[in-house]
Amino acid sequence: MKIVFIGAKGIPAVSGGVEAHVDELSRGLVRAGHEAVVYVRDWYTPRRLLSWQGVRLIHLPTIRTKHLDATIHCLLASIHVLFIKADVIHYHAVGPAAFAVLPRLFGRRVVVTIHRRDWAADKWKAPARLLLKAAEWAAVRTPRAVIAVAATIRDGLAKGGRTSPVVIPNGFVAPLPLPPGPASARFGLAARRYVLFLGRLVPEKRPDWLIRAFLERRSKGDGLKLVLAGASSGTDDYVRGLKALAGSDPRIVFTGEIRGQDKDEIASNALLFVLPSRLEGYPIALLEALGAGLGCLASDIPPHREIVRDGVDGLLFRSDDFADFKARLDGLLSDPARIAALGREARDAAAARPDWDAVVRRTIEVYRAVRL
Repeated sequence: MKIVFIGAKGIPAVSGGVEAHVDELSRGLVRAGHEAVVYVRDWYTPRRLLSWQGVRLIHLPTIRTKHLDATIHCLLASIHVLFIKADVIHYHAVGPAAFAVLPRLFGRRVVVTIHRRDWAADKWKAPARLLLKAAEWAAVRTPRAVIAVAATIRDGLAKGGRTSPVVIPNGFVAPLPLPPGPASARFGLAARRYVLFLGRLVPEKRPDWLIRAFLERRSKGDGLKLVLAGASSGTDDYVRGLKALAGSDPRIVFTGEIRGQDKDEIASNALLFVLPSRLEGYPIALLEALGAGLGCLASDIPPHREIVRDGVDGLLFRSDDFADFKARLDGLLSDPARIAALGREARDAAAARPDWDAVVRRTIEVYRAVRL
């Protein structure tokens, strides 16, 4: 089969859960003997790159602003795809999926993957949120098949959809374990002496909670640092606010976007991974942290409860309760032996999680079903 992907910023993935998903899935399809094509944005994927490990890349222009970037690119891709052969056109994320109606009007086979309820993200104001809700409504009615990356997303989408969504969670790949090296030296980090947040710096992930908690820990004198590894995602004002909140506290380190070996090194040597989000899909960063054997503290939102066994291979806190978050964070940081025990359980449990080859196989089954 020939599968065309619309919605990701591009591949190879350097940031973003959707991009990581499309990167793994498209390359997996090629390994399985199929043809994969991904529409990419020039600001994300270098223009000179026309293929990636057997996946064909099609560059189309866009305007890189918070509201126009995905809209313009996905509209152009949805028109362009009408003029190329494809067995299935696979849209990713709610906003891009709004344009799936165009190929469907021409009888093309369309699949949509919903990675999270995007309209609930804090960065959107009321008009954009309303448009994204409308896009989600269309996304579950337009395609031949809908995939959700988490059961909780499926349950929210199932009401009124023309077809029952299929749950195919993100796959798992354990990060390459690395000793402290160049990245640790660059950011002044010692092994097991820092707490790690890894992800986009956006309000719904609540990195500000971590900064507030660390500012309130000044009196602890334990020398631990907080590492915020990630970059803005149309949230430049929010990131400036985070840095202003942190002030000149030397314990709080902003790395910016990190990738590849630098990311694996920073993740390998953290003491504790923390994800205080109020909104997620099926977070790859949390899967990777568990697979790396890190003790993890996360909010008890439904997607996290699908991944973490509270008190066994991670610890959950009440998602809208900052006092509970801080109490559990302080309790863990005062008990490194418990953090290590949670990490060992997490690493052992990771072996049972589906890998990306399993995701590819299950997605191919969906493609074959829509071709019948």
